[in-house]
Amino acid sequence: MTIFDEIKADPANAAYTKAGWDPIFSAPATAKVLIIGQAPGLKVQETGIMWNDASGDRLRDWLGVSKQIFYESGQIAVIPMDFYYPGKAKSGDKPPRKGIAEKWHPRLLAAMPDIQLTILVGSYAQKYYLDLPKSATLTATVKDFDRFWPKYLPIVHPSPRNNIWLKKNPWFEEEIVPDLRKRVAQLLSTKS
Repeated sequence: MTIFDEIKADPANAAYTKAGWDPIFSAPATAKVLIIGQAPGLKVQETGIMWNDASGDRLRDWLGVSKQIFYESGQIAVIPMDFYYPGKAKSGDKPPRKGIAEKWHPRLLAAMPDIQLTILVGSYAQKYYLDLPKSATLTATVKDFDRFWPKYLPIVHPSPRNNIWLKKNPWFEEEIVPDLRKRVAQLLSTKS
């Protein structure tokens, strides 16, 4: 049984499996770049294609990669904090369920020995993977990216909902995105 099948068979995911939903992730053994986000959006869950929305278009632009490289190169992995769309909240989507990353991420990470850069998208992934104080804000964490670089890169979610944040924080696209593109290009051009 593959880890994909194990996740589907997990009793914690029974309602999603019953609804006909598959877990959304990609963990090729050849991956060099790993993207950890919060959870699939509804469009992504319905199509079964990760980052298949406006957020994904912006993320690929920030990475400097085409859809073909993103989906077919085997060099980019995507593991969300939860593998299923969590539902709507008052503002945006509900947070990822607790316990999912703890249960599945270690096995997925162990199957990808060549990861050299992990991009942590949003505060859920950042708080889980980085040793942050409870008072840490997303803006401060992203601004302090040098502290975690080159293993981790904390970034804001590329959702159109964050257009106001991006306008208030132009340094992100002016300073961090070019470094990100350069690093991704270097990693994807090197042989394992």
